Amino acid sequence: MAIATFAAGCFWGVEEAFRTVPGVIRTTVGYTGGHTVNPTYPDVCSGNTGHAEAVRVEYVEAEITYSRLLAIFWQAHDPTQLNRQGPDHGSQYRSAIFVQDAEQRREALTSLEALANSGTLRRPIVTSVEDAGEFYPAEEYHQQYLVKHGRAACHI
Repeated sequence: MAIATFAAGCFWGVEEAFRTVPGVIRTTVGYTGGHTVNPTYPDVCSGNTGHAEAVRVEYVEAEITYSRLLAIFWQAHDPTQLNRQGPDHGSQYRSAIFVQDAEQRREALTSLEALANSGTLRRPIVTSVEDAGEFYPAEEYHQQYLVKHGRAACHI
């Protein structure tokens, strides 16, 4: 089993983009990329922890590639919006790929460059590629939030 971690705005929608993809075994929403140990949702929402709302994707490499997960990530949000997605704004909603190793970094940067050079985006990509640090699972009520509330997406 392998791990990929992505931040692309509100973690509820990002989780839903990956949750039912064949080869994905588990998704967990949480906080990463910051400096506060064991942050809570209010801590992260304050903008003072440095963390992003993110989803940790556990997957079987024989069933789905990291490159395919990257493609889903790019489609799940607007990577040209700095510190925001839709009505959500703040550094906790930044676009970021948290890489586990040098191979993931290489693939992430190659994917980012290909998208940037594709001509499909009207603005520059602001997605950061960062080393994965400690991942703190969010509170239980955030896990599979959209499923629990019978919603298909975050924004109406």
